[in-house]
Amino acid sequence: MSISKIEWTETTWNPTTGCSKISLGCNNCYAERMSKRLQLMGVVKYENGFDLAIHPEMLTEPYNWKTPRTVFVNSMSDLFHERIPLEFIKSVFKSMVENPRHTFQILTKRADILLKYDAYLPWSKNIWMGVTVESIKYIERIDLLKQTNAFVKFLSIEPLLDDLKSIDLSNIDWVIVGGESGPGARPMKEDWVINIKNNCLDQKVPFFFKQWGGTNKKKAGRLLEGKTWNSMPRKNVPTRSKTIK
Repeated sequence: MSISKIEWTETTWNPTTGCSKISLGCNNCYAERMSKRLQLMGVVKYENGFDLAIHPEMLTEPYNWKTPRTVFVNSMSDLFHERIPLEFIKSVFKSMVENPRHTFQILTKRADILLKYDAYLPWSKNIWMGVTVESIKYIERIDLLKQTNAFVKFLSIEPLLDDLKSIDLSNIDWVIVGGESGPGARPMKEDWVINIKNNCLDQKVPFFFKQWGGTNKKKAGRLLEGKTWNSMPRKNVPTRSKTIK
């Protein structure tokens, strides 16, 4: 576990590390850059750089956190990567379910695998499930997410690479938007962001604007129309849980 600088979470927890590129948003992957940096620093967990690796020893970590916290799961990987066994994913979910004082946020670009495994996972109210939708080319990920049994469903529209037009946000509990940052960052137009923000306001969905991004994201800031947008979903959703098969 490590303290996170990501604006919409508090800490990160990585039971797996490494990934592989599957869509446009992966082109300038920050996790890949960070993994290679940690490899050069001699961090054992990243001895193979950005190659996919499973870390069973990390499964016990949430049991040791005494203070409730919001946790981004697999900030350096994708829990639903095609090479991660279902049994290990179930073990990660078991750790989350058995630590209800913490809120766990999961993101994936592999919404098809998420839906395939959905019925085998123990969804509890402290597990928030999201999909990344960086382009209108991947809008179907939203429909796949909606079909899952997750209590809180959210969208990470980052890096936003084109205009998503009008999005049906029914059964979506939260939307995060951000521009790409770092070397080779692709530009994000203000109109694209405003369209999503207006969709959220019209459909009463919490909207969080993370950043404009660019090569100097700190300088670009995160003001949209002169204000910050930090809305989050409610945490006190009704209790519901499914049994692991």
